[in-house]
Amino acid sequence: MQGANYFWNYVPLLLQILAAAGLGAGMITASWFLGRHRNTKAKLDAYECGVPVEGDARGRFSVRFYMVAMLFILFDVEAVFMLPWAVIYRELPKISGSRLFGFWEMLVYLGFVLVGFFYIWKKGILDWSADKGDL
Repeated sequence: MQGANYFWNYVPLLLQILAAAGLGAGMITASWFLGRHRNTKAKLDAYECGVPVEGDARGRFSVRFYMVAMLFILFDVEAVFMLPWAVIYRELPKISGSRLFGFWEMLVYLGFVLVGFFYIWKKGILDWSADKGDL
């Protein structure tokens, strides 16, 4: 009879999943029946922050936009890795035996970050003043 008791432990979870799915389905169904579905030209036009649409949406962008986006993500992730280190810096002697080990570890990490930063700086990815076309 151990198996029957084990199943009853999951009944509240199953009820919660069913309630959430039922609530979602009910809201979508209610909006379908109660909402107005009159598609006009104004509703079907593209809306971009109040600016009238010009040209094709498939226009070409410079590679620099994507490079800057990737660099933002890269440096953002590096900042996320530095935050836990800063939080536990005072407890490093308890963890690794020496606070200096953690300090030098972070200096090596920051060295890698700075080498990457100087590389992209020297490649001219951050220089938007000169029109070089796509990189």
